Amino acid sequence: MDASHVRHYDEFGYAIVRGVFSPDEVAELAHAFDRVYAEGLMLGKSFRHGNTYFNLADDANLGAIVRMVQWPSYFNKVLDRYRRDTRMLDLVAPMLGPNLKQIINQMHWKPPGAAMAEFGFHQDARFRRPRQAYREMAASYVQTGIAVDPHGKDNGAITIYPGSHRLGELAVREQGRIMHNAMSADDLVALGLDPARLVHVEMAPGDVGLCGLNPIHGPGPNNSAIA
Repeated sequence: MDASHVRHYDEFGYAIVRGVFSPDEVAELAHAFDRVYAEGLMLGKSFRHGNTYFNLADDANLGAIVRMVQWPSYFNKVLDRYRRDTRMLDLVAPMLGPNLKQIINQMHWKPPGAAMAEFGFHQDARFRRPRQAYREMAASYVQTGIAVDPHGKDNGAITIYPGSHRLGELAVREQGRIMHNAMSADDLVALGLDPARLVHVEMAPGDVGLCGLNPIHGPGPNNSAIA
């Protein structure tokens, strides 16, 4: 790894580092994801225990689905090992230094054809509460995501507005929970932003994406046959 992802991140608010994890490692991660998904379905409904949270939905097209799980590494040793992998530290240390604290750990699924598989446009800074506990958010926090399946436009890649991290916190429309809204170009127009500038963050399995708390983004729907 070189510093090119840091330069891209500084300019656009996000970056992609290719091939961080090998095919064998991705297969191990995929197996862990499948196990956690099956455990979630067995619960039958959304469930929280401490920081661990399973978010289930009764999807109009597919029936019961697991949308996301927070802090699966508390009970899954494979996922815990990968979240602490030194390669992840190597990616973010040039931005934040070596003394880090992880404040959230989660996994997401987008089953093909699911009606509930996208989030409305938002900035993740809105979720950092209480606000006094999160200082200098633009420079002190980096979010990372490992692609376990192909991550492209057709199957719901994260869609990001490049450079929006430089605009600070914006009055993005808030109508209920982000997970219950669809992405709407009207929300960008209302902020004086051009939807034509949106970029799909496409990644192959094993790639790692990085994003700050202020870029405006939203994951799209899965209109393919690829999970």
